[in-house]
Amino acid sequence: MTDPSAPLPGADIDRRLRGPVRVVGAGLLGASIGLALREKGVDVVLDDVSPAALALAVDYGAGRPPAAGDAPELVVVAVPPDVVAAVVERELADHPDAVVTDVASVKSGPLETLRASGADIGRYIGSHPMAGRERSGPTAARADLFVGRPWVVAGHDAITYHRAAVVEDLALDVGATVVPMDPASHDLAVAYVSHAPQLVSTLMAARLRDAPDGSLDLAGGGVRDVTRIAASDPGLWVQIIAANAGHIRPVLADLRDDLDRVLDALDAPHRAGAPRALAETMAAGNRGVERLPGKHGTTKRFAQVVVLVDDTPGQIAALLTFIGEIGINLEDMRLEHSPGAPIGIVEVSVVPEQEQRLVEELEGRGWRIAAAWA
Repeated sequence: MTDPSAPLPGADIDRRLRGPVRVVGAGLLGASIGLALREKGVDVVLDDVSPAALALAVDYGAGRPPAAGDAPELVVVAVPPDVVAAVVERELADHPDAVVTDVASVKSGPLETLRASGADIGRYIGSHPMAGRERSGPTAARADLFVGRPWVVAGHDAITYHRAAVVEDLALDVGATVVPMDPASHDLAVAYVSHAPQLVSTLMAARLRDAPDGSLDLAGGGVRDVTRIAASDPGLWVQIIAANAGHIRPVLADLRDDLDRVLDALDAPHRAGAPRALAETMAAGNRGVERLPGKHGTTKRFAQVVVLVDDTPGQIAALLTFIGEIGINLEDMRLEHSPGAPIGIVEVSVVPEQEQRLVEELEGRGWRIAAAWA
């Protein structure tokens, strides 16, 4: 039998963590952390209140079950938000030589609860990988889930930098980018970039229940982009939203005020002031989008070229190969399908100065261009 604590074949042992690392919670995040660390040759100890979930994660190679004498240098708590503080407190007590972190999406609440309980927060620092999937559980886990993604390390004044460094090592070992933040700043940030957008997506998706029969056959990239995350787990998100309600509510209140202005304009769209209100709303959205970092963290904008491809094997590969052969760098790509037609719609992003050349080269080779804009 293979030793589950031994490095995987071909494991990259150029790592920062020594191990063992104890991961409590064998769901999507916990099992993904386990898989990523095992690829680095780190001994990962998995634990979960569900024996079935634990056995499944172990079978998938995310780590090994606990054993007598385990002495972890780091404990990662990856459990539902409503039990994070209790589990962290228990792990601090059970492993007095380990640093404990959690990967929940709200950071202030657990820290305040632990501080009030008298727990040894000198060995606790919250963290949050900004990564996930609509699917959950160990079967959805991926070793590359965190590659290139931000991983917030939420420092506080009760823990030293030396102790906190092991959590930064964890993030770096799984391929993430460390982002230091204090807990309050983190919670405000995720209200804007994660929690409020989740609710907006959910509310828009809920409106689709009332869409006339046949109208959803017209759905394209726009509505799919807006509603993609609406497929998330309701049980988990009820906990997340409640834990960060104080930061989410002001964002949604401002959104409600903006929506009220739009509704007022739509009551009489041709009266004086209504077109301006609508235009200013759209322009404000443009300015917000411009603030989002693009490739390599810059705010540089790219041109889009939409190419129609036959929905047959090898077409997308051939398109991407051709773009590479003519020496144009692909900055981004999005794929969707044409409803009711055997056609794929590939939207590729390139630097604006390459847009015209790309269109000409593609058309010269017989590719069908649906649209292009900068």
